[in-house]
Amino acid sequence: MIPVYAQNHDYSKYNVLAVDDIPLNLLLVQKMLTRFNFRIRTASGGQQALDAVAAEKPDLILLDLMMPGIDGFEVIRRLRENPDTAGIRIVILSALNSNEDVVKGFNVGADDFIMKPIIMEKLLTCVVTQLQLVEAKQ
Repeated sequence: MIPVYAQNHDYSKYNVLAVDDIPLNLLLVQKMLTRFNFRIRTASGGQQALDAVAAEKPDLILLDLMMPGIDGFEVIRRLRENPDTAGIRIVILSALNSNEDVVKGFNVGADDFIMKPIIMEKLLTCVVTQLQLVEAKQ
């Protein structure tokens, strides 16, 4: 079921970066959001995410936490420390779901937290809300 707010709305101006080390998770997020014409880029790890942000600053990052090398917490820390990237909206998408992990995610600078498995309506609602906040700041 497509939420009412998502019907007949053009999201193609939004650049969303999805970051996950599991290709199937990236494909799932891509399929969910391309249905609504979001421009989706993907990165398969923390360093690749930082490189992608440096190449083209996204409006929103959907970020996994558990990744080899640079994990999601460290990606958030680095983005928040840099004045050029500090304002990017970041939503954590993670199977980590303890209160400690959620609190840690917010403490390092995440804007929202969605637990896996991902439900399309919840993801879309969160993404649209975060992008409305981006527009409100502009």
